Amino acid sequence: MQDFEKLGVFYLGKTYNMEQKKMEEDMVLYKSKDLTTHAAIIGMTGSGKTGLGIGLLEEAAIDHIPVIAIDPKGDLGNMALTFPQLRPEDFKPWVSPHEAANKGKSVEEYAVDQAVLWKKGLAEWGQDGKRIQKLKDAADVTLYTPGGSAGVGVSVLKSFNAPSVQVMEDTDAYRDRVHATATSLLALVGMEVDPLTSREHILISNILEHAWREGRDLELADLIMHIQSPPMDKVGVMDLEIFYPSKDRFALAMRLNGLLASPNFKAWMEGESLDVNSFLYTQEGKPRISIFSIAHLSESERMFFVTMLLNEVLAWVRTQPGTGSLRAILYMDELYGYLPPTANPPSKTPLMTLLKQARAYGLGLVLATQNPVDLDYKAMSNTGTWFIGRLQTERDKDRVIAGLEGASAGGKFDKRKTEQILAGLGQRLFYLHSVHEDEPTIFQTRWVLSYLAGPMTRDQIAALPQKTREVQATATAPGQAPLQAQTATQAPISTPEPQAPEIVEKPVAAPPVFPPQIRQVYLPLARRVAGELVYVPGVLGVADVQYSSAKYNLAASKRFHFISPLHDGPVPLDWNESQPIETDLRELRDAPEEGVGFAEYPSAAANAKNYDKWKRLFTQYLRAEKPLTLLSSPSLKVVSEVDEDERDFRIRLQHLAHEERDQAVETLRKKYASRLKTLEDRHRRAQQAVEKQNAQSKQKKLDAAVSTGSAILGALFGSRKVTATSVSKVGTAMRSANRAMQSGTSIVQAQETLQAVEAQLAEMEAELQREADKVADTYNVLEEQLEEVVIRPTATNMTVHLLALAWTPYARNEDGTLLPL
Repeated sequence: MQDFEKLGVFYLGKTYNMEQKKMEEDMVLYKSKDLTTHAAIIGMTGSGKTGLGIGLLEEAAIDHIPVIAIDPKGDLGNMALTFPQLRPEDFKPWVSPHEAANKGKSVEEYAVDQAVLWKKGLAEWGQDGKRIQKLKDAADVTLYTPGGSAGVGVSVLKSFNAPSVQVMEDTDAYRDRVHATATSLLALVGMEVDPLTSREHILISNILEHAWREGRDLELADLIMHIQSPPMDKVGVMDLEIFYPSKDRFALAMRLNGLLASPNFKAWMEGESLDVNSFLYTQEGKPRISIFSIAHLSESERMFFVTMLLNEVLAWVRTQPGTGSLRAILYMDELYGYLPPTANPPSKTPLMTLLKQARAYGLGLVLATQNPVDLDYKAMSNTGTWFIGRLQTERDKDRVIAGLEGASAGGKFDKRKTEQILAGLGQRLFYLHSVHEDEPTIFQTRWVLSYLAGPMTRDQIAALPQKTREVQATATAPGQAPLQAQTATQAPISTPEPQAPEIVEKPVAAPPVFPPQIRQVYLPLARRVAGELVYVPGVLGVADVQYSSAKYNLAASKRFHFISPLHDGPVPLDWNESQPIETDLRELRDAPEEGVGFAEYPSAAANAKNYDKWKRLFTQYLRAEKPLTLLSSPSLKVVSEVDEDERDFRIRLQHLAHEERDQAVETLRKKYASRLKTLEDRHRRAQQAVEKQNAQSKQKKLDAAVSTGSAILGALFGSRKVTATSVSKVGTAMRSANRAMQSGTSIVQAQETLQAVEAQLAEMEAELQREADKVADTYNVLEEQLEEVVIRPTATNMTVHLLALAWTPYARNEDGTLLPL
């Protein structure tokens, strides 16, 4: 049954015959790339909406698609309950004692019943513990509880991070970010304001914009300080004190300070940073399912967190390259109140922007609700797939029909038929409408792999084996590449630490005099400290190194800044002792700071000829010790980019594999479409050979022909149908056609043609299976052993921009030891 997983489709259930009131054997397989046009799941309580959503997310995880899920009700935490061995003891901690008592059983007995139920339910849908293990291995599940301590915390109030460069350069996106942040923060303290007239909103927006334009993050404490002493004198054309007097600003500052001082809000300051990239992937590059449970929060707190998270998701989206394949999923289990048709809560703007723009970057939104009347259907017209379950009222049905008509956008839509179908839906039955398919599908949802224990209590959440991410010392802002120590990116100078405490005798006050051929530079003071400061000599080398490889189609450049200490003795300088520094050459000074003394220098430092030799040694050092080391994927034949670490490279490889896999599957469809057309033409000619048969025989032939055609299409090109029994259906249809033709005369040639069609179809299925296996093997890169690619520079590919005597400032203790600044 797992063969379809190789084709980039999600197993959602099986088709359901509404007329016969029974489930059929055709699997409903939803193409993952179709989810880039987003999906809506609508159904009343008890319709099976949550089960469908969890099943879809399970399929995404198995396909190595990461998920961010917002869970206002507390149901999605069940995705952490996966038991491959299906043992009663696995179920026992999670079964409901109340339900067990209602059935007159102990918790132990009820756990046995649940284990048996789940094993049987999975088997009926062609699944087992092995598929649960596959899900468990494919993605890590982490349950976050922002503003709470039961699950993993999220630090939201600690810092309002400056948007990415991409957002800053997009005027509309930037304004939306400022607006949403200010609005949601004020809503958190109970202030529902009009952004155009509210002094509070306008002031906070200006403070945020002032800091963000300078590239600075703001902590809540900083924001409170700036409210009392704003970084501007005017707001618009009005003086600040006229627009918003200091006494009134103090009242707002006190209100926000209440958040900072309240013990209830301590949890908002602790936990993992709001970093979407880390929510989607582990440090090893493995996909994650990050579930944000917000059932414990008040309405204002929910709105604040959801808005902040949506803005971070939007900022992350804008840093991604365009794609036609599914990169990640944003799932929201209850949309009520976040995208209303008339009101404009802070969450609405980022949601509408994501619905309009995220598809181009591979982010699929899945929005679920049991309140279809409270949806903005103009926004939802951007949704390409609708899963409609049982609805409660006629008003709900009318709104859903209106939404489906909008989403069809001029395509085929039978309103009357749809109304009849929706009226007859029962539990776990869904109407699937997709803009990517010509006809809707009615299906019953499959048995989920996760144990549905119901909304999780605080104690149950705390008992989960959470998998949190480790914060690395080199962590960077969301969407930014890690900064390598030896790479120049206009960063401030970082003073190197000495390899061991040095003793510096009393420094001299006057700068030493050197021959004019020796270039001297002074590193700036990183900070001022009390006590004596002293310059220590060293040699600074700055060079650009070009790396090129025709084999890997690579041309890259890196800038290195190394400073090496000087010594007395036969070897005054050894570049192997050098240390990298982050520097901007424009910050180097040509003159020393006043009041800073000078340490003694080796005599070799005063010999101008030594600098030519040290320059040659510097280039030799770079050639030998600083090759460009990259990673290579043997299967995809892709090499990592400069400064791209293994985690980011593996993440990029996974999505590249999805893109190439989707293209390979599309190629297969096109390839077999041509062969199928040939088979249909041959079948049509065989049918013409028996056109003179009697009416009964003719009807038999017609029925057989229709059955044959449908089976062929169902086996290879049904919109979402690929079943293990399709080929046997084809065989049945062919044999029926044989019997029908045998009722006529002179039909040997037609019989032979039909038999040949059946044989060719079986051969086609086997060939398709082999090619599907090949696709799966080629694009399974998550566990691939990456190879190292080492590219060494040549002497002609180096440019030394500076080799100079560099004076580095240190603080000197009373005992003469040096401390780095």
